[in-house]
Amino acid sequence: MDGVVNLGSENQPNLEEIAALKPDVIIGSKTRHEAIYSQLSGIAPTVMTEEVHIWKESLALTAQALNKQDEETAFLQRWEHEVAEFKEKMGDKLNLEVGILDFRADHARIVHTGFSALVLDELGIARPTEQQGEDWGVKLVSKENIPQMDADILFDQTSTSRDDGRLDLRKEWTEHPLWKNLRAVQTQRVYEVDTAVWNNGSGPLAAEQMLIDLKEIYELE
Repeated sequence: MDGVVNLGSENQPNLEEIAALKPDVIIGSKTRHEAIYSQLSGIAPTVMTEEVHIWKESLALTAQALNKQDEETAFLQRWEHEVAEFKEKMGDKLNLEVGILDFRADHARIVHTGFSALVLDELGIARPTEQQGEDWGVKLVSKENIPQMDADILFDQTSTSRDDGRLDLRKEWTEHPLWKNLRAVQTQRVYEVDTAVWNNGSGPLAAEQMLIDLKEIYELE
Protein backbone atom coordinates (compact mmCIF):
# COMPACT_ATOMS: atom_id res chain seq x y z
CA MET A 1 0.00 0.00 0.00
CA ASP A 2 2.47 2.58 -1.22
CA GLY A 3 1.62 6.12 -0.22
CA VAL A 4 -0.83 5.09 2.50
CA VAL A 5 -0.10 6.54 5.94
CA ASN A 6 -0.48 4.19 8.90
CA LEU A 7 -2.87 5.91 11.31
CA GLY A 8 -2.62 3.30 14.05
CA SER A 9 -5.27 0.77 15.04
CA GLU A 10 -8.97 1.34 14.53
CA ASN A 11 -9.47 1.47 18.30
CA GLN A 12 -6.48 3.73 18.99
CA PRO A 13 -5.85 5.97 15.99
CA ASN A 14 -2.78 8.19 15.99
CA LEU A 15 -4.20 11.69 16.35
CA GLU A 16 -0.92 13.38 15.46
CA GLU A 17 -0.70 11.49 12.18
CA ILE A 18 -4.33 12.33 11.40
CA ALA A 19 -3.74 16.02 12.09
CA ALA A 20 -0.61 15.99 9.91
CA LEU A 21 -2.72 14.89 6.93
CA LYS A 22 -4.89 18.01 7.29
CA PRO A 23 -8.13 16.22 6.37
CA ASP A 24 -11.21 18.09 5.18
CA VAL A 25 -13.49 15.67 7.03
CA ILE A 26 -13.10 12.71 9.39
CA ILE A 27 -15.45 9.72 9.28
CA GLY A 28 -15.57 7.37 12.26
CA SER A 29 -17.94 5.22 14.27
CA LYS A 30 -19.32 5.70 17.76
CA THR A 31 -18.43 2.16 18.79
CA ARG A 32 -14.77 2.88 18.07
CA HIS A 33 -14.23 6.63 18.34
CA GLU A 34 -16.95 8.31 20.41
CA ALA A 35 -14.53 8.79 23.32
CA ILE A 36 -12.18 10.85 21.14
CA TYR A 37 -14.84 12.72 19.18
CA SER A 38 -13.87 16.10 20.64
CA GLN A 39 -10.22 15.55 19.69
CA LEU A 40 -11.10 14.44 16.18
CA SER A 41 -13.54 17.29 15.63
CA GLY A 42 -10.79 19.66 16.73
CA ILE A 43 -8.78 18.47 13.74
CA ALA A 44 -11.57 18.56 11.14
CA PRO A 45 -15.37 18.29 10.92
CA THR A 46 -16.18 14.77 12.14
CA VAL A 47 -19.19 12.55 11.47
CA MET A 48 -19.81 9.12 12.96
CA THR A 49 -21.95 6.09 12.28
CA GLU A 50 -23.42 4.07 15.13
CA GLU A 51 -21.80 0.73 14.24
CA VAL A 52 -18.78 -0.21 12.15
CA HIS A 53 -20.26 -3.27 10.48
CA ILE A 54 -23.53 -1.79 9.20
CA TRP A 55 -21.88 -0.94 5.92
CA LYS A 56 -24.81 0.61 4.08
CA GLU A 57 -25.24 3.20 6.85
CA SER A 58 -21.52 3.96 6.68
CA LEU A 59 -21.74 4.25 2.90
CA ALA A 60 -24.68 6.67 3.13
CA LEU A 61 -22.92 8.82 5.72
CA THR A 62 -19.72 8.88 3.69
CA ALA A 63 -21.57 9.74 0.48
CA GLN A 64 -23.37 12.60 2.21
CA ALA A 65 -20.20 13.94 3.83
CA LEU A 66 -18.31 13.87 0.51
CA ASN A 67 -21.25 14.88 -1.69
CA LYS A 68 -21.06 11.55 -3.53
CA GLN A 69 -24.71 10.49 -3.39
CA ASP A 70 -24.85 9.76 -7.13
CA GLU A 71 -21.95 7.31 -6.79
CA GLU A 72 -23.66 5.74 -3.78
CA THR A 73 -26.89 5.25 -5.72
CA ALA A 74 -25.07 3.72 -8.68
CA PHE A 75 -23.18 1.30 -6.45
CA LEU A 76 -26.28 0.18 -4.57
CA GLN A 77 -28.18 -0.40 -7.81
CA ARG A 78 -25.34 -2.58 -9.08
CA TRP A 79 -25.12 -4.36 -5.74
CA GLU A 80 -28.85 -5.14 -5.65
CA HIS A 81 -28.60 -6.58 -9.17
CA GLU A 82 -25.65 -8.76 -8.15
CA VAL A 83 -27.48 -9.98 -5.04
CA ALA A 84 -30.56 -10.94 -7.07
CA GLU A 85 -28.40 -12.73 -9.63
CA PHE A 86 -26.54 -14.59 -6.87
CA LYS A 87 -29.77 -15.78 -5.26
CA GLU A 88 -31.09 -17.01 -8.59
CA LYS A 89 -27.93 -18.99 -9.33
CA MET A 90 -27.80 -20.42 -5.81
CA GLY A 91 -31.28 -21.92 -5.84
CA ASP A 92 -31.56 -24.69 -3.24
CA LYS A 93 -27.96 -24.11 -2.12
CA LEU A 94 -29.29 -21.15 -0.13
CA ASN A 95 -30.81 -23.69 2.27
CA LEU A 96 -27.41 -25.08 3.27
CA GLU A 97 -26.80 -23.72 6.77
CA VAL A 98 -23.52 -21.88 7.29
CA GLY A 99 -21.66 -20.95 10.44
CA ILE A 100 -19.03 -18.26 10.97
CA LEU A 101 -16.05 -19.06 13.21
CA ASP A 102 -13.27 -16.89 14.58
CA PHE A 103 -10.51 -18.41 16.71
CA ARG A 104 -8.74 -16.23 19.27
CA ALA A 105 -5.76 -16.85 21.55
CA ASP A 106 -7.80 -18.23 24.46
CA HIS A 107 -11.20 -19.11 23.00
CA ALA A 108 -13.17 -19.79 19.84
CA ARG A 109 -16.06 -17.65 18.63
CA ILE A 110 -19.27 -18.44 16.82
CA VAL A 111 -20.26 -15.19 15.14
CA HIS A 112 -23.94 -14.21 15.21
CA THR A 113 -23.79 -10.62 13.98
CA GLY A 114 -21.21 -8.42 12.32
CA PHE A 115 -20.25 -7.55 8.78
CA SER A 116 -19.94 -11.06 7.35
CA ALA A 117 -23.20 -12.18 8.97
CA LEU A 118 -24.97 -9.09 7.62
CA VAL A 119 -23.83 -9.81 4.07
CA LEU A 120 -24.69 -13.52 4.28
CA ASP A 121 -28.17 -12.66 5.55
CA GLU A 122 -28.76 -10.20 2.72
CA LEU A 123 -27.68 -12.84 0.22
CA GLY A 124 -30.31 -15.19 1.63
CA ILE A 125 -27.84 -17.78 2.91
CA ALA A 126 -29.31 -19.85 5.73
CA ARG A 127 -27.67 -20.04 9.15
CA PRO A 128 -28.52 -22.33 12.08
CA THR A 129 -31.19 -20.77 14.29
CA GLU A 130 -29.02 -21.17 17.39
CA GLN A 131 -26.22 -19.28 15.62
CA GLN A 132 -28.30 -16.15 15.11
CA GLY A 133 -29.36 -13.38 17.44
CA GLU A 134 -28.84 -9.75 18.36
CA ASP A 135 -25.67 -10.39 20.37
CA TRP A 136 -22.37 -10.45 18.51
CA GLY A 137 -21.98 -14.18 19.15
CA VAL A 138 -20.68 -16.61 21.77
CA LYS A 139 -17.29 -17.45 23.23
CA LEU A 140 -16.39 -21.10 23.53
CA VAL A 141 -13.66 -21.76 26.09
CA SER A 142 -13.87 -25.54 26.18
CA LYS A 143 -13.44 -28.00 23.33
CA GLU A 144 -16.48 -29.79 24.74
CA ASN A 145 -18.51 -26.96 23.16
CA ILE A 146 -17.33 -27.74 19.62
CA PRO A 147 -20.69 -29.38 18.70
CA GLN A 148 -22.27 -25.90 18.98
CA MET A 149 -20.36 -25.02 15.79
CA ASP A 150 -22.26 -27.57 13.72
CA ALA A 151 -23.44 -26.42 10.28
CA ASP A 152 -23.45 -27.64 6.68
CA ILE A 153 -20.71 -25.16 5.79
CA LEU A 154 -18.25 -23.32 8.03
CA PHE A 155 -16.51 -20.06 7.19
CA ASP A 156 -13.41 -19.51 9.32
CA GLN A 157 -12.51 -15.82 9.44
CA THR A 158 -9.63 -16.20 11.91
CA SER A 159 -6.81 -13.71 11.40
CA THR A 160 -3.66 -15.49 10.21
CA SER A 161 -1.42 -12.43 10.53
CA ARG A 162 -1.38 -12.20 14.34
CA ASP A 163 1.21 -14.22 16.23
CA ASP A 164 -0.70 -14.31 19.51
CA GLY A 165 -1.50 -18.00 19.84
CA ARG A 166 -4.82 -18.06 18.00
CA LEU A 167 -3.50 -20.29 15.23
CA ASP A 168 -2.12 -22.72 17.81
CA LEU A 169 -5.52 -22.84 19.48
CA ARG A 170 -7.22 -23.42 16.13
CA LYS A 171 -4.86 -26.29 15.36
CA GLU A 172 -5.56 -27.83 18.77
CA TRP A 173 -9.33 -27.55 18.40
CA THR A 174 -9.48 -28.75 14.80
CA GLU A 175 -7.54 -31.89 15.72
CA HIS A 176 -10.07 -32.82 18.40
CA PRO A 177 -12.43 -35.77 17.74
CA LEU A 178 -15.50 -33.56 18.29
CA TRP A 179 -14.36 -31.28 15.48
CA LYS A 180 -14.20 -34.24 13.12
CA ASN A 181 -17.87 -34.98 13.87
CA LEU A 182 -19.10 -31.64 12.51
CA ARG A 183 -21.12 -31.90 9.30
CA ALA A 184 -18.98 -29.36 7.46
CA VAL A 185 -15.80 -31.17 8.43
CA GLN A 186 -17.11 -34.54 7.33
CA THR A 187 -18.11 -33.15 3.93
CA GLN A 188 -14.92 -31.06 3.58
CA ARG A 189 -16.84 -27.79 3.56
CA VAL A 190 -14.76 -25.74 5.97
CA TYR A 191 -13.39 -22.65 4.23
CA GLU A 192 -10.76 -20.26 5.52
CA VAL A 193 -11.66 -16.74 4.41
CA ASP A 194 -9.74 -13.48 4.53
CA THR A 195 -10.45 -11.70 7.82
CA ALA A 196 -9.40 -8.38 6.26
CA VAL A 197 -12.45 -8.73 4.01
CA TRP A 198 -14.94 -10.80 5.98
CA ASN A 199 -14.37 -9.26 9.40
CA ASN A 200 -12.48 -5.99 9.20
CA GLY A 201 -13.60 -4.78 5.77
CA SER A 202 -17.09 -3.59 6.72
CA GLY A 203 -17.61 -1.60 3.55
CA PRO A 204 -18.95 -1.79 -0.01
CA LEU A 205 -15.71 -3.06 -1.55
CA ALA A 206 -15.46 -5.79 1.10
CA ALA A 207 -19.09 -6.76 0.44
CA GLU A 208 -18.30 -7.13 -3.25
CA GLN A 209 -15.22 -9.21 -2.47
CA MET A 210 -17.27 -11.44 -0.18
CA LEU A 211 -19.66 -12.01 -3.06
CA ILE A 212 -16.75 -12.95 -5.33
CA ASP A 213 -15.46 -15.36 -2.67
CA LEU A 214 -18.87 -16.97 -2.29
CA LYS A 215 -19.34 -17.45 -6.02
CA GLU A 216 -16.04 -19.32 -6.07
CA ILE A 217 -16.85 -21.38 -2.97
CA TYR A 218 -20.26 -22.39 -4.28
CA GLU A 219 -18.84 -22.92 -7.79
CA LEU A 220 -21.31 -20.56 -9.44
CA GLU A 221 -18.84 -19.38 -12.07
